[in-house]
Amino acid sequence: MIKFPGIRRFSKMLAISMLAVAPSISHAAQAPSRVGTFTLGNGLQVVVIPDHRAPVVTHMVWYKVGGADEPKGVSGIAHFLEHLMFKSTEKIPVGEFSKIVAKLGGQDNAFTGHDATAYFQRVSKDKLPTMMEMEADRMVNLRLTEKEVLTERNVILEERRSRVENNPAAILNEQMDAALYLSHPYGIPIIGWEHEIAKLSREDALNYYKFFYAPNNAIVIISGDVTVEEVRPLAEATYGKLVANPAVGATRVRPQEPPPRAARRVALEDPRAGKASLHRDYIAPSYVTATPGEAEALDLMGKILAEGATSRLYKKLVVEDKVASSAGGSYEGSGLDSGKISLYAIAADGVDLGKVEASMDAAIAEIRANGVTDAELQRSKNSNIAAYTYESDNQMTLARRYGWSLSLGRSIEQIENWPDAIAKVSAEDVKKAAARYLDVRGSVTGTLTPSEAAVQAQAPAKTRS
Repeated sequence: MIKFPGIRRFSKMLAISMLAVAPSISHAAQAPSRVGTFTLGNGLQVVVIPDHRAPVVTHMVWYKVGGADEPKGVSGIAHFLEHLMFKSTEKIPVGEFSKIVAKLGGQDNAFTGHDATAYFQRVSKDKLPTMMEMEADRMVNLRLTEKEVLTERNVILEERRSRVENNPAAILNEQMDAALYLSHPYGIPIIGWEHEIAKLSREDALNYYKFFYAPNNAIVIISGDVTVEEVRPLAEATYGKLVANPAVGATRVRPQEPPPRAARRVALEDPRAGKASLHRDYIAPSYVTATPGEAEALDLMGKILAEGATSRLYKKLVVEDKVASSAGGSYEGSGLDSGKISLYAIAADGVDLGKVEASMDAAIAEIRANGVTDAELQRSKNSNIAAYTYESDNQMTLARRYGWSLSLGRSIEQIENWPDAIAKVSAEDVKKAAARYLDVRGSVTGTLTPSEAAVQAQAPAKTRS
């Protein structure tokens, strides 16, 4: 499945449910598309996903811009603007946006990724017109004072300190990404580098906002108790009044990675590290950049190799070799320009990380050389299709699924045909993907270990004879 971005390594927005769903049955034939879409005159795409079980709707606005689109030296401005969008317009006083949503009985939030930024509310159906009016207002009428910007900048700096600087694993993750991507901005953290955040200004925020936040660079997703016929006049009356920005909305052009030539290594010592751990990331294609069937093969390979206690990695390192207390990983295929295969292992007590790495390398070499069994492949297909099926029962999850993929340029047909594409993957496809992309030359290996002083402090005291 496509994974959504988050600050925690290996975390997933959506739980994987284990239900056997026969992949030989066409998902498209079982569930015809219920999704409707139309485009306003100013270029805004509106997508409607009806779900009439309760009088509730999820309203999401997706902007096709994220951390990887920032000007060089201005890292964190995409995430910073996400925070500032909750300030004020001429119609909405400072800090009142979320309060209004709450008073209407709803919930709201936002998130920033490398490739997209999204804002959402979950409200009763009768409050949808108000949500659309409020989002349309702040799409073009954001008002920022110098004081608001400086105050929020301090909030972001504190967020970075709490989420990154106080978390050795997050520090290692940043350093590994910076080493993995030699040219592409995926190597820059979404939250930004601290020294660059500290210099972000009101002018930086407004320049970014005025260029990227426009109806022709956005997608509105509405899932829940609505129909296209109900949404269209509401969209015309709110978003339809906005003027497009002809300078934005074209294909995004970013620096691309050179061919990988050498494996890279990052070592971090930190007294807060706890148990020593080993991490390995490989650059891989995403669902956008892969050849047909390749991302699906990587998805299935990632589950077989690294997801859960039945994975190859867990069984090899934890159960058989007993060099790790935990091991896992995933394939992350949600990027516009590339994806990533991430693996990790936490060393067992008293085990050197060299032994952990040797065991991990052996598991990787095995799947590259011999591929996977038909039984493993079938279980992985069943699990992935089951997860897709269960997620289709949640209107928030559906809004995220369609919003994220459409903001990357994928089509509704590609989103809905994913189970069929997964079902078509062969064991040979998985073997080829593993052999090609589990190539150490396109990887970075990271180690996280407690400092020597911390190790000695944790060691049991010797008793005198």
